[in-house]
Amino acid sequence: MPKKRRVVASDASDDEKDYRDKRKRNNEAVKKSRFKSKQRTQETFTKVSKLKEDNKVLEEKVKMLTRELQCLKDLFLAHAANKSQTSFAGIDLQKLLADIPDDKESSSK
Repeated sequence: MPKKRRVVASDASDDEKDYRDKRKRNNEAVKKSRFKSKQRTQETFTKVSKLKEDNKVLEEKVKMLTRELQCLKDLFLAHAANKSQTSFAGIDLQKLLADIPDDKESSSK
């Protein structure tokens, strides 16, 4: 019978050692997973910040180009009104220019 006790004791210590090894591997896996998660979150925040800044720059460019377009449209209409040539006869300039939204129209949306 003493041999059974030794076998049982040995099995118990083997089970305990296996359990500790599994816990150790699991703890390492959890640390690695949490680190990767934090890293992905930080990368996402960095990307969002960069995209927001890029968006601001592009919105300012759109505003500037819209103002420039409005100015060019006004110059064109002034020039067309002063021209005594018939090159614009039969062309509805207001309808032609209405396809492009004005600064006033885009700001009211």
